[in-house]
Amino acid sequence: MKTRLQSVVENGSFLFQQNSKITQFGKSGRVEEACKLFNQMTHRNTVTFNSMISAYAKNRRINDALNLFDKMPQRNQVSWNTMIAGCLHNDRVEKARQLFDQMPQRDIYTWTLMITCYTRNGELEKARSLFNLLPDKTNPACWNALISGYVNHRRLKEARQIFEEMPVKDLVSWNSMLGGYTQIGEMGLGLKFFNEFPVKDVVSWNLMVAGFVEVGDFDSAWRFFEQIPNPNIVSWVTILSGLGRNGQIMEARGLFDKMPVKNVVSWNAMIAAYVQNSRIKEALILFNEMPEKNAVSWTTMINGYVRVGKLEEACQLLGQMPFKNVGAQTAMISGFAQNRRIPEAREIFNHISNRDTVCWNTMIAGYAQNGIMDEALDLFQQMVRKDVVSWNTMIAGYAQIGDMDQALVLFKETKHKNIVSWNSLISGFAHNGLYFDAFKYFVSMIQNGNKPDESTYASVLSSCANLAAFQLGTQVHELVLKAGYEHDIFVTNSLITMYARCGRMSSAERVFYHTARTDVVSWNSLIDGYALNGFGKEAVRVMADLEVAGVNPDEVTFIGVLSACSHAGLIDEGLKLFESMTRKHSIEVLPEHVGCMVDLLGRAGRLETAVQMVKEMKTDGNAGIWGALLDACRVRKDLKMAKFAAEKLSEMEPEQGSNYVVLSNMNAEAGHWEVVERVRDSLKERSAMKQAGCSWIEVRNRVHVFISGDRLQGENFCGNLRTLMAHVSNASETLVDAT
Repeated sequence: MKTRLQSVVENGSFLFQQNSKITQFGKSGRVEEACKLFNQMTHRNTVTFNSMISAYAKNRRINDALNLFDKMPQRNQVSWNTMIAGCLHNDRVEKARQLFDQMPQRDIYTWTLMITCYTRNGELEKARSLFNLLPDKTNPACWNALISGYVNHRRLKEARQIFEEMPVKDLVSWNSMLGGYTQIGEMGLGLKFFNEFPVKDVVSWNLMVAGFVEVGDFDSAWRFFEQIPNPNIVSWVTILSGLGRNGQIMEARGLFDKMPVKNVVSWNAMIAAYVQNSRIKEALILFNEMPEKNAVSWTTMINGYVRVGKLEEACQLLGQMPFKNVGAQTAMISGFAQNRRIPEAREIFNHISNRDTVCWNTMIAGYAQNGIMDEALDLFQQMVRKDVVSWNTMIAGYAQIGDMDQALVLFKETKHKNIVSWNSLISGFAHNGLYFDAFKYFVSMIQNGNKPDESTYASVLSSCANLAAFQLGTQVHELVLKAGYEHDIFVTNSLITMYARCGRMSSAERVFYHTARTDVVSWNSLIDGYALNGFGKEAVRVMADLEVAGVNPDEVTFIGVLSACSHAGLIDEGLKLFESMTRKHSIEVLPEHVGCMVDLLGRAGRLETAVQMVKEMKTDGNAGIWGALLDACRVRKDLKMAKFAAEKLSEMEPEQGSNYVVLSNMNAEAGHWEVVERVRDSLKERSAMKQAGCSWIEVRNRVHVFISGDRLQGENFCGNLRTLMAHVSNASETLVDAT
């Protein structure tokens, strides 16, 4: 017969096992099983309730967690902390603060949780205000939470100031600050700070290794790795991942085989290295050899198949998973969306019960990237917990389809804008030809205390290029130099294009020849600049330099150099280059190339050869080809072919009447007055439907806009547009001081 003590022990042991099961179910996403077990339990204690609350919260069922918390017969300190942590996990910061204020007593963990709530939500000032209310500031935990918050939002100056104010610093404090430097690639400052450490642990060394890997300085990363006194599994995985990212897959495998201890993270890192280098067969072999697989293992392999376009294999692997995982399902959604298989992506999405924010954002992005904005908006409105990625995806989606009004509405509604929010809007304006608005919001961005990055500068310089606004462009160039982005390849290429479009080829050359790194786009920008400004021989010379430098030209390169040859009358050079394009470089002939050659041959009076080239085309061509042919026909007075070219142009550009003006003039010269009348009647009909065009000119750092048909009096240019651009220009004068 059992004693009372034995019964108590056995019941306690059974209850402990049940509570542990609930915890495990919650961690693995099996919240329904956890809920079923909880409801079946005849005896529950406070730990049981805490475990179930945690299971709900971790699986994004925060309302269920709150309801259960309210029903608890008795709460302890852990109950309150678990509920606040759940609110933090579900981005319910206001509710977390409400619970914090209701607590009968708080420990240092509670204060740290609440400060972390604010910092993760980007509310650093509220975090600092709460920190100031802390009665005892001797414990470093809250200090570390505050430092991490400022570090994660890249406000290192304030983070360092807090660090210096700390009465007692521990190793976490030093590592948090070091992580701030390494995360943003400030390895010079990071190394100096690292050398000041009173004591270092393996985390300190790992941060330095990871930082060097992130900035691509693999030699330094390897040197630090070799100096680690006692490297742990993270050390090995960090350097292994670096080798994989650097394309050194054999070295990565060699290191993997030498690892003294391997865990599932190590195996996953090696599989990821194979996947990143598109070596899926080897990744699959390793995957099948794994002694233990987790959700990351399956998701990495599914991503690998998606990466190489093997969606059926990815889908099959997803079906083989022993448990459902939202990460793997999201990877499959992304794969289908990238391949325009939206219905299949949506079917998977519909069957996910525990969708997280990443899952929602992936499905919304799938619709947005495919221009299906009605469906994207419907999902966006259903989404309970939107983050900044959700808002940015919608802004970029509307920008992509040209609906900048709606993009601007969403941008203004976004509470926590980041650099991507601003870039999505500015690049959207630039992409849709709204160059004034792009520059206007660039100015607004700086005035609101946001620091532009390389993407911002590339978009704004593109706008300056399309406006041919030289003075504004040079001011942006000053900002680029001050911000340290002059060596960024995208910014460099945008600068070359901007100066070229403004007719300042000497400045474009200076940027090109003083940059440390160039790519084919850099060369193309310079060649296009020479072509645009009528320097054909220089374009041909740069083309030769490009080949000497070992750069492979592309389709765009030949469009630029053939256009240059055409405008400069370099017939022989153009023909040689056109021939080398297919024979030497194996580049497919595009309609744009044919258009350049037709223009070149037409200017040389070789109309028959031009016509033959057009007839041999594999496609119907484009407006550039038929426009060039029409102009060549005008020179040679070939009415029959001119009429054919004009009709083709009319099909492609029904709103353009200039083609018929050429045809009318040709018939007039030939004395075909009946034809002239018919053409002119057609022109009048088109003119009534045509929208007025506009032009602009920059005078004294001010862009003036002209609408076709306006009556101009002095400097009264286009009313509101002139006022708007005057505002932009005046604001631009303060850009350098603003940053």
